[in-house]
Amino acid sequence: MPMNYGRLGKTGLLVSELCFGTQTFGGKDFWSVFGAQGQADANDLVAQALDAGINFFDTAEVYSDGESERLLGKALGARRKDVVVATKVAGRFGPGMNNIGLSRKHIMEAVEGSLSRLGTDYIDLYQVHSSDPLAPIEETLRALHDLVSAGKVRYLGCSNLYAWQVMKALGISERNGWNRFEALQSYYSIAGRDLEREIVPLLQDQEVGLLVWSPLAGGLLTDKFAGGSGPAEARRSKFDFPPVDKERAVRCIAAMQKIAGQHDATVAQIALGWLLAQKAVTSVIIGATSRKQLAENIKSVDVKLSAEELSALNEVSALATEYPLWFFRTAATDTQKVRNKE
Repeated sequence: MPMNYGRLGKTGLLVSELCFGTQTFGGKDFWSVFGAQGQADANDLVAQALDAGINFFDTAEVYSDGESERLLGKALGARRKDVVVATKVAGRFGPGMNNIGLSRKHIMEAVEGSLSRLGTDYIDLYQVHSSDPLAPIEETLRALHDLVSAGKVRYLGCSNLYAWQVMKALGISERNGWNRFEALQSYYSIAGRDLEREIVPLLQDQEVGLLVWSPLAGGLLTDKFAGGSGPAEARRSKFDFPPVDKERAVRCIAAMQKIAGQHDATVAQIALGWLLAQKAVTSVIIGATSRKQLAENIKSVDVKLSAEELSALNEVSALATEYPLWFFRTAATDTQKVRNKE
């Protein structure tokens, strides 16, 4: 089936439902656990993604000390104008005291470095990679707004923030007439649905897009980990991240295996298909270390789960009911009883 495209937040920018993440490019130091693709592999994987209809690519300055950005920029080449490129700022990039965080100084210097490494004169989506406990949010937002005004950045986004931080930022931007965050990049998977408590309702209410990272829970949501543990060479075996309730994940995998057999699909494709069926999701970020893996991930757009299948997956992966949700559900039930009597 063809790739679908959707609006990013409240903007008119259209992005593919799958985004190609380039965390595997470079493989320097710590980042080698995710992959170590050089330029030839990067060229090949980016071309494959483009051929499949993916027009959205995500990276960050910290990935392999900027090497991911360099490899992505060269791989895109003249096709850069046809795609949406996203990168991030906040992580340490250099030994200096100010080579980290979200101060105006670091943001202004970081964007120039990213532009140079990507080989472009603008970034489509510039995201804060995390929060900064030292920099005032007003300082950060004004600096980001100025980058949009200067034409160096088209749209703004954030990543790994609490719901209250996103809402505070949106309020400040609206009050000052500044460009706002149009997307939040967060961890989300069928084995990790925590953000449904507070973040998803906020994003839907404020029309902020959701970009999903680690949709397979670091490679856990595959047939290889059906018993809870997998092969030693698997990434999840080397780096047990993100944190997941393993017993719950195994139950999810078992449920997905049954459905996968009915769709002639893999567990990973069902896990991705479940995310693509979530209304709050704008784009799911997939990575790959080989053409085969990328092709398998791209096939997830062909997975169309029925209402019964989604219900079964939702049930096995359901979050525990916490306050204030149980209070509102109780209140809603009482209200309904009164209305029924009327």
